[in-house]
Amino acid sequence: MRATWNPEIVDRLAAGVERGLDELAAVRTAEVTVPGCFEIPFAAQVLARSGQVDAIVVIGAVIRGETTHYELVSEGAAQGVMAVQLGTGVPVGFGLVTVENSEQAVTRSEGAGGHNVGEDAAYVAVSMALLARDFPAG
Repeated sequence: MRATWNPEIVDRLAAGVERGLDELAAVRTAEVTVPGCFEIPFAAQVLARSGQVDAIVVIGAVIRGETTHYELVSEGAAQGVMAVQLGTGVPVGFGLVTVENSEQAVTRSEGAGGHNVGEDAAYVAVSMALLARDFPAG
């Protein structure tokens, strides 16, 4: 799932997710877009409750501006995503970059061979889905 805000960074994160999922030979069932990072928890909850996914990868970028909007969005998205995975049992790979400036966002969304938070999130989502499969709820 990807936020459409900050598309140049999110596109780079999406490429990282694809690399990670390809390397793990993970099957993709849906690509969902939402307007911004604040909407990600709700959409993740919809997907998790659908029973159609084993894991979710979320990507987006929150870049600090001149207001407190950054804190509200980044904290709300992080807490919301955590609540979704704990409440549904469906793991969510957290690929949101929350940074001070565009330069930091670029650094955290590097191409192949660099650090890409989207790629990290893909690995996390698959790893946690395998854990949940290996230790099913009684």
